[in-house]
Amino acid sequence: MTAATSILEVRNLRCSIAGQQVVEDVTFSVPATGITAVLGRNGVGKTSTLRGILGLISRRGEVTLAGERIDGLPTHRIVQRGVGYVPEDREVFAKLTVAENLAIAERQKNPRREFVDALFPDLVQRRDQMAGTLSGGQQQMVSVARALLNDNRLLLVDEPTKGLAPRIVTEVTDALLEASKIVPILLVEQNLEVVRRLADGAIVIGGGRVVHTGRAREILDDDDLTRRLLGVHAEVGA
Repeated sequence: MTAATSILEVRNLRCSIAGQQVVEDVTFSVPATGITAVLGRNGVGKTSTLRGILGLISRRGEVTLAGERIDGLPTHRIVQRGVGYVPEDREVFAKLTVAENLAIAERQKNPRREFVDALFPDLVQRRDQMAGTLSGGQQQMVSVARALLNDNRLLLVDEPTKGLAPRIVTEVTDALLEASKIVPILLVEQNLEVVRRLADGAIVIGGGRVVHTGRAREILDDDDLTRRLLGVHAEVGA
């Protein structure tokens, strides 16, 4: 994977929170197409890696987006350059309606409203409902929809199916698969069945460092490798 075919290059990324090192030394590339999964056991630095890329936590190292260094920029400037973010905890504005949550995320003159409406018809029906009264799955749809409204160069998506009912997991997975046709996605996800369906490549983090990269299915089809890297069996259907 070369810089010419990558949308994101991360080199020697080190991140800390309140003075404690949470990402030791992470280096990887993200292709300009498809979905790349970030895998690893709990607490190894996956979410912190995404937050470090965005500048949400203290970081050192090089982060390059489409050939431009962004590691010296504040978060809002990185977002303006086309990096969308779907956080693990959704972060909807509870006292705003669904429509207001979406409107506040719009950064361009002609947002992709029709595209988002087609992906999440349930949100169209609930556009006047307060986001704080939505179910967890519906709030996750709002979070994903906000990131898809703009012409982003890259989406960073953190644990989008965590805690969701199986039906909602399928809906969110379908939406991400459709979204990946127009924007590359860097995805943190613990549900290996979702990873198997969505991801082309995989980056495995262990102890704050990248310990393996390769095709996602190469990892998930190898039970010994999955158990060694992720601490679980690859008990998902082909």
